[in-house]
Amino acid sequence: MTEREKALSGQLYDPRDKELRKMHLEAKKTFCKLNKTSPTNAKKIQKLIKKLLGGTGEEVVIQPPFYCDYGKNIYVGENFFANYGCVILDVNKVTIGKNCMLAPCVKIFSATHPVRAEERYNGVELGLPVTIGDNCWIGGGAIINPGVTLGNNVVVASGAVVTKSFGDNVVLAGVPAKIVKTLD
Repeated sequence: MTEREKALSGQLYDPRDKELRKMHLEAKKTFCKLNKTSPTNAKKIQKLIKKLLGGTGEEVVIQPPFYCDYGKNIYVGENFFANYGCVILDVNKVTIGKNCMLAPCVKIFSATHPVRAEERYNGVELGLPVTIGDNCWIGGGAIINPGVTLGNNVVVASGAVVTKSFGDNVVLAGVPAKIVKTLD
Protein backbone atom coordinates (compact mmCIF):
# COMPACT_ATOMS: atom_id res chain seq x y z
CA MET A 1 0.00 0.00 0.00
CA THR A 2 1.37 3.43 -0.93
CA GLU A 3 1.62 6.25 1.61
CA ARG A 4 -1.17 8.06 -0.26
CA GLU A 5 -3.40 4.98 -0.04
CA LYS A 6 -2.65 4.74 3.68
CA ALA A 7 -3.59 8.40 4.17
CA LEU A 8 -6.85 8.00 2.26
CA SER A 9 -7.77 4.87 4.22
CA GLY A 10 -7.28 6.58 7.60
CA GLN A 11 -4.04 4.78 8.49
CA LEU A 12 -0.80 6.28 9.73
CA TYR A 13 1.28 7.43 6.77
CA ASP A 14 4.59 9.16 6.10
CA PRO A 15 4.05 12.67 4.65
CA ARG A 16 7.70 12.76 3.53
CA ASP A 17 6.84 10.22 0.82
CA LYS A 18 8.03 11.26 -2.64
CA GLU A 19 4.58 11.01 -4.28
CA LEU A 20 2.93 13.04 -1.51
CA ARG A 21 5.65 15.71 -1.53
CA LYS A 22 5.23 16.05 -5.30
CA MET A 23 1.44 16.37 -4.97
CA HIS A 24 1.86 18.96 -2.22
CA LEU A 25 4.28 21.02 -4.31
CA GLU A 26 1.92 20.93 -7.33
CA ALA A 27 -0.97 22.08 -5.14
CA LYS A 28 1.13 24.93 -3.73
CA LYS A 29 2.11 26.08 -7.21
CA THR A 30 -1.52 26.05 -8.30
CA PHE A 31 -3.02 27.79 -5.27
CA CYS A 32 -0.24 30.41 -5.38
CA LYS A 33 -1.22 31.15 -9.00
CA LEU A 34 -4.88 31.23 -8.00
CA ASN A 35 -4.17 33.59 -5.11
CA LYS A 36 -2.28 35.99 -7.43
CA THR A 37 -4.70 35.95 -10.38
CA SER A 38 -6.55 39.17 -11.08
CA PRO A 39 -10.23 38.96 -10.13
CA THR A 40 -11.02 40.23 -13.63
CA ASN A 41 -9.60 37.02 -15.14
CA ALA A 42 -12.55 34.72 -14.36
CA LYS A 43 -11.63 32.10 -16.96
CA LYS A 44 -8.13 31.64 -15.55
CA ILE A 45 -9.50 31.45 -12.01
CA GLN A 46 -11.96 28.70 -13.01
CA LYS A 47 -9.24 26.80 -14.84
CA LEU A 48 -6.96 26.91 -11.78
CA ILE A 49 -9.77 25.81 -9.42
CA LYS A 50 -10.61 22.86 -11.69
CA LYS A 51 -6.91 21.94 -11.92
CA LEU A 52 -6.42 22.14 -8.15
CA LEU A 53 -9.46 20.28 -6.83
CA GLY A 54 -10.32 16.60 -7.27
CA GLY A 55 -13.82 17.36 -8.55
CA THR A 56 -16.20 20.31 -8.81
CA GLY A 57 -19.58 21.36 -10.08
CA GLU A 58 -19.76 23.90 -12.91
CA GLU A 59 -20.41 26.93 -10.69
CA VAL A 60 -17.60 27.18 -8.16
CA VAL A 61 -16.24 30.35 -6.58
CA ILE A 62 -13.18 30.51 -4.34
CA GLN A 63 -12.10 33.95 -3.14
CA PRO A 64 -8.35 34.12 -2.60
CA PRO A 65 -6.39 33.51 -0.57
CA PHE A 66 -7.08 29.80 -0.49
CA TYR A 67 -4.79 27.09 0.91
CA CYS A 68 -4.83 23.29 0.90
CA ASP A 69 -2.50 20.30 1.22
CA TYR A 70 -3.05 18.41 -2.02
CA GLY A 71 -6.26 19.75 -3.54
CA LYS A 72 -6.93 16.49 -5.36
CA ASN A 73 -8.70 15.09 -2.28
CA ILE A 74 -11.25 17.96 -2.25
CA TYR A 75 -14.59 17.44 -3.99
CA VAL A 76 -17.18 20.25 -4.06
CA GLY A 77 -20.65 20.23 -5.55
CA GLU A 78 -22.49 22.63 -7.80
CA ASN A 79 -22.87 26.23 -6.63
CA PHE A 80 -19.99 26.10 -4.11
CA PHE A 81 -18.66 29.35 -2.62
CA ALA A 82 -15.61 29.79 -0.36
CA ASN A 83 -14.89 33.28 0.90
CA TYR A 84 -11.48 34.80 1.68
CA GLY A 85 -8.93 32.91 3.77
CA CYS A 86 -10.30 29.39 3.47
CA VAL A 87 -7.97 26.53 4.46
CA ILE A 88 -8.81 22.92 3.63
CA LEU A 89 -6.24 20.37 4.78
CA ASP A 90 -7.04 17.42 2.57
CA VAL A 91 -4.71 14.57 3.46
CA ASN A 92 -7.89 12.49 3.41
CA LYS A 93 -11.01 13.08 1.33
CA VAL A 94 -13.00 16.28 1.93
CA THR A 95 -16.41 16.17 0.26
CA ILE A 96 -18.71 19.20 0.24
CA GLY A 97 -22.19 19.00 -1.30
CA LYS A 98 -24.04 21.34 -3.61
CA ASN A 99 -25.19 24.85 -2.69
CA CYS A 100 -22.67 25.22 0.12
CA MET A 101 -21.14 28.45 1.36
CA LEU A 102 -18.03 28.94 3.46
CA ALA A 103 -17.68 32.35 5.11
CA PRO A 104 -14.25 34.02 5.51
CA CYS A 105 -11.49 32.14 7.33
CA VAL A 106 -13.25 28.76 7.50
CA LYS A 107 -10.88 25.89 8.27
CA ILE A 108 -11.63 22.28 7.34
CA PHE A 109 -9.12 19.75 8.59
CA SER A 110 -8.92 16.11 7.54
CA ALA A 111 -5.31 16.13 8.79
CA THR A 112 -4.50 15.08 12.32
CA HIS A 113 -1.65 13.53 14.28
CA PRO A 114 -1.27 10.47 16.47
CA VAL A 115 -1.97 10.97 20.15
CA ARG A 116 1.06 8.90 21.15
CA ALA A 117 4.12 11.18 21.30
CA GLU A 118 6.58 8.58 19.94
CA GLU A 119 4.46 8.20 16.79
CA ARG A 120 4.26 11.98 16.29
CA TYR A 121 8.00 12.39 16.75
CA ASN A 122 8.65 9.63 14.21
CA GLY A 123 6.97 11.89 11.64
CA VAL A 124 3.89 9.83 10.81
CA GLU A 125 0.55 11.53 10.36
CA LEU A 126 -3.09 10.55 10.09
CA GLY A 127 -6.04 11.71 8.04
CA LEU A 128 -9.77 11.21 8.58
CA PRO A 129 -12.38 12.13 5.94
CA VAL A 130 -14.68 15.13 6.27
CA THR A 131 -18.10 15.18 4.62
CA ILE A 132 -20.43 18.18 4.46
CA GLY A 133 -23.90 17.67 2.98
CA ASP A 134 -25.92 19.83 0.58
CA ASN A 135 -27.17 23.36 1.33
CA CYS A 136 -24.79 24.01 4.23
CA TRP A 137 -23.50 27.36 5.43
CA ILE A 138 -20.33 27.44 7.52
CA GLY A 139 -19.89 30.75 9.35
CA GLY A 140 -16.75 32.89 9.54
CA GLY A 141 -13.81 31.43 11.41
CA ALA A 142 -15.54 28.10 12.01
CA ILE A 143 -13.39 24.98 12.22
CA ILE A 144 -14.46 21.53 11.06
CA ASN A 145 -12.24 18.82 12.60
CA PRO A 146 -11.05 15.50 11.11
CA GLY A 147 -13.59 12.70 10.79
CA VAL A 148 -16.65 14.97 10.97
CA THR A 149 -19.75 14.40 8.83
CA LEU A 150 -22.41 17.10 8.63
CA GLY A 151 -25.82 16.35 7.13
CA ASN A 152 -27.84 18.45 4.70
CA ASN A 153 -29.08 21.97 5.52
CA VAL A 154 -26.64 22.47 8.40
CA VAL A 155 -25.64 25.95 9.55
CA VAL A 156 -22.46 26.33 11.59
CA ALA A 157 -22.21 29.61 13.52
CA SER A 158 -19.17 31.83 13.26
CA GLY A 159 -16.32 30.71 15.48
CA ALA A 160 -17.78 27.27 16.18
CA VAL A 161 -15.44 24.28 16.45
CA VAL A 162 -17.12 21.15 15.14
CA THR A 163 -15.53 18.11 16.79
CA LYS A 164 -18.18 15.45 16.08
CA SER A 165 -20.74 14.57 13.42
CA PHE A 166 -24.29 15.92 13.19
CA GLY A 167 -27.34 15.05 11.08
CA ASP A 168 -29.58 17.18 8.86
CA ASN A 169 -31.39 20.46 9.54
CA VAL A 170 -29.53 21.81 12.55
CA VAL A 171 -27.79 25.00 13.59
CA LEU A 172 -24.52 24.44 15.45
CA ALA A 173 -22.67 26.90 17.68
CA GLY A 174 -20.02 26.95 20.37
CA VAL A 175 -16.76 25.31 21.33
CA PRO A 176 -17.20 22.43 21.02
CA ALA A 177 -20.15 22.91 18.67
CA LYS A 178 -23.55 21.65 19.75
CA ILE A 179 -27.06 21.95 18.38
CA VAL A 180 -28.64 25.29 19.27
CA LYS A 181 -31.62 25.03 16.92
CA THR A 182 -33.39 22.43 14.82
CA LEU A 183 -34.63 23.64 11.44
CA ASP A 184 -38.06 22.73 9.99
